[in-house]
Amino acid sequence: MRDYIEERAIRIANYIIEHGTTVRQTAKDFGVSKSTVHKDVTERLEQINPNLAKEVRGVLDVNKSERHIRGGMATKEKYLHQHTV
Repeated sequence: MRDYIEERAIRIANYIIEHGTTVRQTAKDFGVSKSTVHKDVTERLEQINPNLAKEVRGVLDVNKSERHIRGGMATKEKYLHQHTV
């Protein structure tokens, strides 16, 4: 694996842990695709630093368990703005 890919995977993992961001938010902040972020933190990071990979997995699992709530909140917000216009 190329050095810059390993470095990116570690930087992305640390960012997710520090900020608790989702894969989508992280991809936007780093200017890469969601697929790249996901592959970096699930597959590549496991080979580079298994302990860091476990920590990231914990954050991603929390995000996954809460995503239906965030989706509902976004939909509610969308309809609130439609009625005020």
